[in-house]
Amino acid sequence: MSVMNTRDEYGLEGVVPGSARELRRAMVSDALLDEVIAQAGDQGITLTGDGGLLPELVKAVLERGLAVELDDHLGYVKGDPAGRGSPNSRNGFTPKTVGTEVGPVPLDVPRDRQGSFEPRLVPKGARRLDGLDEMIVSLYAGGMTIRDIQHHLACTIGTELSPETISNITDAVLDEVMAWQTRPLDAIYPVVFMDALVVKVKENNTVRNKAAHIAVGVDCQGVKHVLGIWVQQTEGAKFWATVCAELANRGVRDIVIACVDGLTGFAEAIEATWPKTVVQTCVVHLIRASMRFVSYKDRRAVAAGLKHIYTAVNEDTAMSALEAFEACEMGRKYPATATTWRAAWDRFIPFLEFAPAVRKVIYTTNAIESLNYQLRKIIKNRGHFPNDTAVVKLLWLSIRNIEDKRARERAKAATKAEASPHGKLIEGTTTQGWSEALGALVIAFPERFAGHLN
Repeated sequence: MSVMNTRDEYGLEGVVPGSARELRRAMVSDALLDEVIAQAGDQGITLTGDGGLLPELVKAVLERGLAVELDDHLGYVKGDPAGRGSPNSRNGFTPKTVGTEVGPVPLDVPRDRQGSFEPRLVPKGARRLDGLDEMIVSLYAGGMTIRDIQHHLACTIGTELSPETISNITDAVLDEVMAWQTRPLDAIYPVVFMDALVVKVKENNTVRNKAAHIAVGVDCQGVKHVLGIWVQQTEGAKFWATVCAELANRGVRDIVIACVDGLTGFAEAIEATWPKTVVQTCVVHLIRASMRFVSYKDRRAVAAGLKHIYTAVNEDTAMSALEAFEACEMGRKYPATATTWRAAWDRFIPFLEFAPAVRKVIYTTNAIESLNYQLRKIIKNRGHFPNDTAVVKLLWLSIRNIEDKRARERAKAATKAEASPHGKLIEGTTTQGWSEALGALVIAFPERFAGHLN
């Protein structure tokens, strides 16, 4: 009887045909699994860890798989008369223990007399199955330190790994990080957001604060992409000139609007690289900066007064609103608030020239702040990083996990089916109201978008 003809009998309705889940349910019923788990519990046998039930099942499957591989290598099965007189034959076993997600698994790996057998299921020299490495990388991306991971694996699945081994496992992604950090980019990004995270890095035996800058670009389809991560080595314009040069070398020929948080030197560097770019101060950051002088009880009243400035229809109206705020009771009580707006005026007023749909997109760097909020939660438990590379590695792994989670949620919602467990579905989120914003930008900058819209 075929598997497909037994779907109803084994309760396979809704299970993807040809999947591992279908095969398992067809070959091993849920009732049998329930009985095995119940008996293990009655006998005090744990499911995972050293001496657990799952490691024994993994051992049985792996050893049978290795036996099949050796049969294929020799050209005959054990006991087959066809193997008599063969130049190669079985030659016992080599004991070996491999780490897995369910605990350490002791194996008897079969040998051949010529020593030419190269198993693929558990390669020579391998001390861990791929799943365990993925687990370690996932724990690291979630914010656990190497020592935390070591303790977690020992407590949960009984696997003892040295800090050096765990560090080497996480370092294995560095080539992938480098490929991502140097990947080609689009020729034009209508909007780019730039923000920074403060991280502690050990340098010359001293722990110092550094800024890890993250750039998020919105492409012509309205999809946000993390363009890169840069740990600031030098101050101001020199650092930003390097970042802009790197983006240009990776293919970026134009940025229409750069929305930043008053980063020193960035405006000058980006205008030197892309002279037509409009550098826009994030309005929300400007509001926060001007409100830091205001007592809590007066913040509602001050915020109401400032709203007339950034919702003005043009620069003249906004200036009138600012002057009116300076003359009112709250403005006189908190003169530093108006001073903050005047100091940032030249980088604020480009905002007023855009249509409402564009204003909604560039009003705030929330597109990147929401990402940074999640990243801050991940790095908060770390005392410091050993070097800049470790910062980029953790942030990249975390971004990959965050974007993969978002992509799977969208895929599941769109198909109402379980997302594929294979690979990472890295893709950025979409920008709300993008069609209207893009239309307004194309009208304002028609020559900038020529040849870039499909």
